[in-house]
Amino acid sequence: MTVPTLPGHVSGRQGSRPALGKQLLRRKPMALLAAEPDAGNGAPRLVRSFGVLQLTMISVGATLGTGILVILGESVPLAGPAIWISFAIAGLAALLSAVSYAEMAGLVPASGSSYSYTYATMGEGMAWICGWCLVLEYAVSVAAVAVGAGQYVNETLAVFDTVLPDAFSQPPGDGGMVNIPAMVIVVLATVLLVRGARESAWINTAIVAVKVGILLLFCAIAFTAFSAGNFDPLLPMGAAGVSAAASRVFFSYIGFDAASTAGEEARNPKRDLPRAIMLSMLIVTTIYVLVAVAAIGARPWGWFDGTEAALVKILEEITGQPWIALVFAVGAVLAIASIVLTVLYGQTRILLSMSRDGLVPAIFSRVSRRTGTPAAGTLIVGVAVALTAGLVPLGALADATSIGTLFAFALVNAAVIYLRKARPELERTFRVPFFPFTPILGAIMCIYLMANLGAETWITFAAWMLVGTAAYFGYGRRNSKVAALDETEYRELAAAPRPSTTAAP
Repeated sequence: MTVPTLPGHVSGRQGSRPALGKQLLRRKPMALLAAEPDAGNGAPRLVRSFGVLQLTMISVGATLGTGILVILGESVPLAGPAIWISFAIAGLAALLSAVSYAEMAGLVPASGSSYSYTYATMGEGMAWICGWCLVLEYAVSVAAVAVGAGQYVNETLAVFDTVLPDAFSQPPGDGGMVNIPAMVIVVLATVLLVRGARESAWINTAIVAVKVGILLLFCAIAFTAFSAGNFDPLLPMGAAGVSAAASRVFFSYIGFDAASTAGEEARNPKRDLPRAIMLSMLIVTTIYVLVAVAAIGARPWGWFDGTEAALVKILEEITGQPWIALVFAVGAVLAIASIVLTVLYGQTRILLSMSRDGLVPAIFSRVSRRTGTPAAGTLIVGVAVALTAGLVPLGALADATSIGTLFAFALVNAAVIYLRKARPELERTFRVPFFPFTPILGAIMCIYLMANLGAETWITFAAWMLVGTAAYFGYGRRNSKVAALDETEYRELAAAPRPSTTAAP
């Protein structure tokens, strides 16, 4: 059958556009979403090269390590010894959203992740809001994780009795001028992504293996100094402290949705994406809770207040062996590099999907014939993220990332409910269990965790959304390709059967 396509550049078709209210509610037809990955129209396409292993490692690589390696010292003072409960609560909220992501990833295996799911269910207005939140989630989280690189680079150098001065390892506001290690890691990840997705995926897989290994090494050593007394009292800051810490460490779980941004580069996305998402959540949650218990068992919770690179310091104090701290610190730098690589990958694919729809400039969807990657868009994103990582403090980045992520996750839960009711006939390779209770509870938990974030974070989020509103009316509203379809074209595409997505030969 003929593959449906969106029109090309449409800025000259202003008269055919629907009224604002109707445009904001216009949904992208499922037939277009499903056919888009293979509708090249003569232009280069993304290469289908990922199996379930690479997809799982993308998800684990983008998720595992962030909260444990970077913000543990900022989170333990909020919850006390119950920090492991905070990780479990945040993990439950993420898991409830992950099952919704798994259903949508099998249903709509496109690069746009929750942006694409929202466009298909709630219309252009909510899709733009979701996409704008994802820009906040991915780009800012890359910067936030990269900021932590300076801590571990210094822990590595300390073994050789030298450190980088704060002026070049901390951002303004944290006692420095620019965080050079953070910028270097982002630049290296950008260069690797420009070269090719397949090569990036295999390097990420190797780094993830190292990351899991060093965290298990930490647990093995920390449990030798385990003291049950460190957990008494369990809730020194009360239930409110546990909830506040859960909202902050939710930042640690963003990234599992990175696998869903690889829908167009998976060999069999309808089968492998749901498997990868669920498997990665199981791996990450188990390791987070295990490491949190080991860390608190090894040191009283008050010890963590203001401590940077806490896990390395625990190893140093327990073993007294500099080489163990060196191995862990080097592994931590690689772990951070893995997160930067995979989350930056997800950001470029989100922008690619938004660009195809005309909501952001076309340069972000321009795929290189030589590398099969959106090279120009990757370079633009990489430069912007590198500057953010070098100049913005960690705490503000982590909380801003969490609120954008939670909002996007809530929308995905709502999308599952909508499509189950509106399009029950669509083939689903994975179905959310205990429907509709699971997605409803997932959305409620996301809203609850958002409510526990501070007023400063909400102000930042509101300012970000105001900028996004200006960007939509300044560019997206006028260039939207779905809105440019006349009513007859739109109705025909909305009624068209959804092409199937099969494995690559």
